[in-house]
Amino acid sequence: MPAISRRSLLGGLALLAASRSVAAATAETLSVEAGDGRVTLNRFASGRGGKRPAVLVLHGSRGFDLRPQAYARYADALTADDIDAYFVRYYTPADEQAFEPLHTRERREAYESGRFDAWTARVSSVLTSVLAGADSSGRIGLLGFSLGGYVAAAAAARDERVAALAVLYGGMPEKIAPQVKHLPPMIELHGEADRNVPLASGEQLVRLGKSVGAAAEIVRYPGKAHGFDFADNDPTTADAVSRIAGFFQARLSPA
Repeated sequence: MPAISRRSLLGGLALLAASRSVAAATAETLSVEAGDGRVTLNRFASGRGGKRPAVLVLHGSRGFDLRPQAYARYADALTADDIDAYFVRYYTPADEQAFEPLHTRERREAYESGRFDAWTARVSSVLTSVLAGADSSGRIGLLGFSLGGYVAAAAAARDERVAALAVLYGGMPEKIAPQVKHLPPMIELHGEADRNVPLASGEQLVRLGKSVGAAAEIVRYPGKAHGFDFADNDPTTADAVSRIAGFFQARLSPA
């Protein structure tokens, strides 16, 4: 079983107990051992004690650091609903170097054929470690943005421990779609004016989910482009964050 190691000011092995008192806005840096190297995480813990569900958040092609405040909105909303959020940096150092000169669509196309297997394996390693935590309720979801949405969809199709899937302006990798036999309950949010990942990609993912028996829905935003939810002071952003938090609250909370 991959082990989580801490690299935070709290130190020691008291991660699970100490994190219960950490404010939602405070992130802890952790790492998980995977087959091709360690995966770095930023953990935003809910303030509630006891066993809690979790959501693994998978960044777009340019990582979390491009617009950290935009991703933080989702962490704040999830932790407010007593769900721990883990920002998963699923790239390897080699990925970081290869993607540096490329734009969003080029990055996805350049690696679609050969990297999704490695990325989904890294996500699976994180799933194992998070679910093994003493404060885990055993319920875990995936939230992916753009390229991370493709990774989340592929990981959810391959790992039945994923209880819920949310994708923003993403889809299912074409080479993986024919192999899909299972998907969890899912929601897709997509701008109708997206030129990076066409709306059709999100619609295809939802149809695929329904074809394998999953509860699946799509929310379309007229006139909105790629990354529409990263805009500050935009009602659409608030709507997207609210929908995602509500989806996970409904799907991951105890019955």
